Amino acid sequence: MTDINKIVKSAMTTILALTTVSTLADTANGVTAERMEKCYGIVKTAMNDCQTATQSCAGSSTKDRQTDAFIFLPKGTCDKIVGGNLMPVTEGKSK
Repeated sequence: MTDINKIVKSAMTTILALTTVSTLADTANGVTAERMEKCYGIVKTAMNDCQTATQSCAGSSTKDRQTDAFIFLPKGTCDKIVGGNLMPVTEGKSK
């Protein structure tokens, strides 16, 4: 196995392990779907959790703070973030 293959395999294993640990930690801490909310307008480019009005998959936002792109946060957190909205807003308008 070449060095590059070892690096890629190691990186993929690390990502899988971190994802599993993160999911288990969230479950252990009681972070479930019922305790989460969509927070629009605060996402970095390509870091959204799900579809937007114009895109059909996660990671598809095309600019920072895209108003129709959201990430899931624990309930009550979005209202504490400047620019965060619980509903998508029309470009140029905010809550």
